[in-house]
Amino acid sequence: MKSYQIAELEQLTGIKAHTIRIWEKRYNLIEPDRTSTNIRKYNDEQVRKLLNVSTLLSNGYKISKIADLNDEEIASKITELQTEGEANSICASFINDLIASMLGFNEQAFEKTYSAAVTRFGIYEAMLNVFYPLFQKIGVLWVINNITPVQEHFASCIIKRKLMSATDGLPMPTKKKKFLLLLPPGEYHDISLLFANYIIRSKGYETIYLGQNVPYENVSLVLKETKPQFILMFFINPQNSEGVYEEIMLNLQLPKDIKLLVSGNPIIVDHLQNRKNIDLLRSPTDLIELL
Repeated sequence: MKSYQIAELEQLTGIKAHTIRIWEKRYNLIEPDRTSTNIRKYNDEQVRKLLNVSTLLSNGYKISKIADLNDEEIASKITELQTEGEANSICASFINDLIASMLGFNEQAFEKTYSAAVTRFGIYEAMLNVFYPLFQKIGVLWVINNITPVQEHFASCIIKRKLMSATDGLPMPTKKKKFLLLLPPGEYHDISLLFANYIIRSKGYETIYLGQNVPYENVSLVLKETKPQFILMFFINPQNSEGVYEEIMLNLQLPKDIKLLVSGNPIIVDHLQNRKNIDLLRSPTDLIELL
């Protein structure tokens, strides 16, 4: 079990370190361990509790009232918020729960929160308002070294598995349009591609899903065999935008009757603005409008 210093706890929960110290003294809210040099250390359960406290505070609860609640009562209040609260508060609560589950590699708790979010909002709204913001927050925490890559992988693998399962549960395609989905060479982050695949399939269209790191030279064979009307590609990793358009056009050599759709990194998307034979998707809403 990882331990956290108070500065890390501040970044994870959004509660100031000074405030945490006051709550410890005044309300005995949590009791951290200490190093031999008297530096506070917090465990995963204490992080989870403070995340829940942060959620309750943002929903109008007073710290004096929260401090009187035991862990089960706090969890019960959080569950009530997730079913009856305002949308923004519900989303923030789900995100905090997911982060706490991720930190402790608690798959059962993570899946329970995932299911609750999808039940409450549906997959589409849950992706936009819970899971995408979750990964944005994870990105910030990763930069400041409060989480490890393996914790992010743990969370992303569960969500990817859930998206694939949801896609498998959709009816067979009935419409004529066909989409080829892939990540170009060097791209491995495929949650957005999986979500796009789900959206397209949910609208009744056929998809050919190639996944991560697809060599450009292999695409021509797939085009010849499957004859799609659209190719959808995501560029996720930060990279030099210069030359991307030329690389795409040179390597794909697309027939004129195939439309190329590009999404992902805003720098790349902006660079491809108004380029011939490319349509840009800046959000899932753009994809839905195209469908």
